[in-house]
Amino acid sequence: MSEFLVRLISFASIFVLVGFLEWKYPFRQLACRKGFRWLNNMGLVVVDSLALRIVLPVLAVSVAEHVYSQQGGLLGWLNMPLWLAAPLGFLLLDLAIYAQHWASHNVPLLWRLHRMHHADLDFDVSTALRFHPIEIVGSMVYKIALVWALGIHPVVVLVFEIVLNGTALFNHANFSIPARLERVMRWFVVTPDMHRVHHSIRPEETNSNYGFNFPWWDRLFGTYVAQPKANPQTMPIGIELFRNESDSALHRLLIQPFK
Repeated sequence: MSEFLVRLISFASIFVLVGFLEWKYPFRQLACRKGFRWLNNMGLVVVDSLALRIVLPVLAVSVAEHVYSQQGGLLGWLNMPLWLAAPLGFLLLDLAIYAQHWASHNVPLLWRLHRMHHADLDFDVSTALRFHPIEIVGSMVYKIALVWALGIHPVVVLVFEIVLNGTALFNHANFSIPARLERVMRWFVVTPDMHRVHHSIRPEETNSNYGFNFPWWDRLFGTYVAQPKANPQTMPIGIELFRNESDSALHRLLIQPFK
């Protein structure tokens, strides 16, 4: 089965499951028209996918296959056994994505691209799709550089990509998790309650909880915030610059970094 088909089936399955749970057990009332937001957020998936195919001749998994076959990269040079190199490579990729997310908030040029994701006035599974194509292409270039430098097994890279997409859909979900279960889960995975803090309109909360897969990096580097100051069911979502529903139209999202 091709990489594209594996990723598509995984993405679609998780998206449908999370969407069903949001419909069955919603946590927050949405402020904007759901159909309007979903149409435009999902439209970005098409634009982002086309941008990747047009701009980049190869993606991270293909580069990983080449580098690993040549025993290149740091892990290849160290000649680690696969049982050790595989989980280490996965952890290093996750740490690198945490660092990239931190930089997206703290480097002004990167923030102009990333703020489109945060300008969503609601928080649900479709928010996980809302990234500017320039940011998506830049992120893939970053991941290609990482797998080239580290020499990570291509299957590990593929699994990481699938898990990253799945956890992004999950931690942007608008459904309720029992409080006792959620407190246990957030020690091992970034939960919606944890990531929702990151989408608060308060800058000090937006600049926290950068993890996508594992919550440990935020705790380790002091960027972890357990709960927002406001009630999580009613707290304002988004950023101050863009507060109109019309700002979420696809054409406005694409030009937003240049405004």
